[in-house]
Amino acid sequence: MLNVQGTTISMTRGDTAKILLTLTQYNDTPYEPVEGDTIRFALKRNYTDARTLMKIDIPAEIPLILHIKPSDTKKLPYGSYKYDIQLSRADGTIDTFIDRATFTLTEEVE
Repeated sequence: MLNVQGTTISMTRGDTAKILLTLTQYNDTPYEPVEGDTIRFALKRNYTDARTLMKIDIPAEIPLILHIKPSDTKKLPYGSYKYDIQLSRADGTIDTFIDRATFTLTEEVE
């Protein structure tokens, strides 16, 4: 089961998730990635933890889709995590457009 409420994600461990992301610039126009942009999802147990548990590169193309595969979560313990998503633009600008958001893994029936 996948549930997305704003930036809060809850999903069943070992499932597949494809989440549509939208980026809006300060002038309220959609941001369209250009060649050389990179977008990365990073997950940690909490923000004081030095170890990143999951990193996923999101293709910098429209539509922006965060694709979480079953193998990405299958071995993680159930519970609550923190994640962010960062855009690194080709010109060197870095923008963490989702920061300190909650990601919850729920139990699956095996």
